[in-house]
Amino acid sequence: MSERMLVATRKGLLTLVRNKSGWSIARTDFPGIPVTAALHDARDGTLYAMLKHGHFGTKLHRSDDGGRTWTELPAPAFPADAQGSPTLFQVWTLEPGGAKEPGRLWAGALPAGLFRSDDRGERWELVSALWNVPERAKWFGGGYDDAGIHTISLDPRDPTRVFVAISCGGVWDSPDSGKSWSLRGDGMIATYMPPEQAGVRETQDPHRVARCAAAPDTMWMQHHCGIFRSTDAGATWVPLKLPGDDFGFAVAAHPKDPLTAWFVPAIKDELRVPRDGAVTVTRTSDGGKTWQTFRDGLPQCDAFDLVYRHGLDVDAGGTQLAMGSTTGSVWVSENSGEAWHLANAHLPPVYAVRLV
Repeated sequence: MSERMLVATRKGLLTLVRNKSGWSIARTDFPGIPVTAALHDARDGTLYAMLKHGHFGTKLHRSDDGGRTWTELPAPAFPADAQGSPTLFQVWTLEPGGAKEPGRLWAGALPAGLFRSDDRGERWELVSALWNVPERAKWFGGGYDDAGIHTISLDPRDPTRVFVAISCGGVWDSPDSGKSWSLRGDGMIATYMPPEQAGVRETQDPHRVARCAAAPDTMWMQHHCGIFRSTDAGATWVPLKLPGDDFGFAVAAHPKDPLTAWFVPAIKDELRVPRDGAVTVTRTSDGGKTWQTFRDGLPQCDAFDLVYRHGLDVDAGGTQLAMGSTTGSVWVSENSGEAWHLANAHLPPVYAVRLV
């Protein structure tokens, strides 16, 4: 099980460590500054943090010594000649390249630009082939003014095959590290669109997509309009029926079992709080045919917690999970989500959690 987690919050990057009595804060970096994405690169142990300063914009920092010291690097930025003259609002997600791609990083931004670095963040390049797809004209913001890239998933069998999910711009696949792109996503339904346009792929709002590492063609999606599953790497999606609420943002895929995934429901788009003030986690272990609801250790009265897209994570074994909420609480489960214990209830709003 993981002994450490990175928690990116509205007021800094926190490192929590596991000890005999539970979890405690071992480090606080960038106090008071929103950290929109954080990454521990398992290939070389490097830490990265994406900051969003109110006056100074997006900043990127890298640590080569476990967070003891940080070096500021140039953050991703749109080139002056990018179509539409966009300005970077924030970096929403940061992911490493493949095991045999040392130094490669991917960043998803708002507006929906995909950036790549091949030198550990020293320089960044906009993936222009995705920026210039004609379907972009139909993209729109899903909660923000602009569409944004929140999911970047590499196929572990072939890291040159890159999958991204965009709110609201659907899901896209590249077979060649971003040189060309195909719009995927047959089967998704957007009920916020006129009925005759509900299946239009480029206006879908996938809130988050998670891939099973051991069976990479299996993906799970928390969509704005429900929960979907794909078994062909995102080409087609099947809606899943839940006994309770199916609105939310977070999803975690079991890294070894393609039939298992976790979600954290809220009531609906117009009421983004847990039903009856009770935080729950739902899990399927049979590909979405049946569902279990877990409450043990989670607040069951007067709770307003919402878990953002990157606020739920699962370890490499599939038994330990961690999640952080908008009210600044972090919980950990060590039995596949069936019971939870509180790590801290007094943090800033949590944007992202990463088990290390």
